[in-house]
Amino acid sequence: MKLDHTVYFTNKEPEKTVVEQQASGRHAVVGGRHEQWGTHNALLYTKNAYIEWLSVEKMGIAQQVEHPLTKLLLHDLEQSDGWGTICLSVESIEKFNDEVENKGFRTSGVLDAERRTADGQLRKWKMLFIDQPVSNELPYPFFIEWEEPEETRFVKLREEGTLSLDNEQLEITECVFSVEDPLRVTAEWAILLSKKVGNTDDIVLPNVVLKFVAHDGDKDRLTDVIVGQTDQQ
Repeated sequence: MKLDHTVYFTNKEPEKTVVEQQASGRHAVVGGRHEQWGTHNALLYTKNAYIEWLSVEKMGIAQQVEHPLTKLLLHDLEQSDGWGTICLSVESIEKFNDEVENKGFRTSGVLDAERRTADGQLRKWKMLFIDQPVSNELPYPFFIEWEEPEETRFVKLREEGTLSLDNEQLEITECVFSVEDPLRVTAEWAILLSKKVGNTDDIVLPNVVLKFVAHDGDKDRLTDVIVGQTDQQ
């Protein structure tokens, strides 16, 4: 299990996000559209994971679908743009679903998903959500298993120019969550992910640290994604 991507909810069109990121010196691209959910995205890949800027393309579809991430997007955008949640990749997502349910969590069951890229290609994956009402409480991570092996996907990303050499000098090192009760939330996530809690309310995954800090607000959310330079020369 490791970080696959982080999700930032925005009202901006993917093309505008790409222009803004490129102006700041980062290579982002238009990802494509999730036709069944009425959403579209921009993407910025790093060596170990990627950032997704998710926005609504067709409100009529987005408001109709029973899709947890789309519902969370609509809920949060009523207040403002901002970080939404994270996605973790797992092997054998059906088996993982059984393990999670055996721990007492209810899930969406494994869902089939796809995205039509800007050049018309179809990317497919399976995903899994923990059943949870959409609210200001911290959403659990959701989970993904891609149709293709990671090595194959990254070769294609390099070939099409989505993952540039400069991108591969970057990596997401930390995801910071601001919550009312860090101790409680960290313990819940540790059970879900079958991980140990660190000494400072954090959970260490193979490619990222998940850190939980206290806040005085009324909304628990992912608030910061730390992107740093790799040691690779």
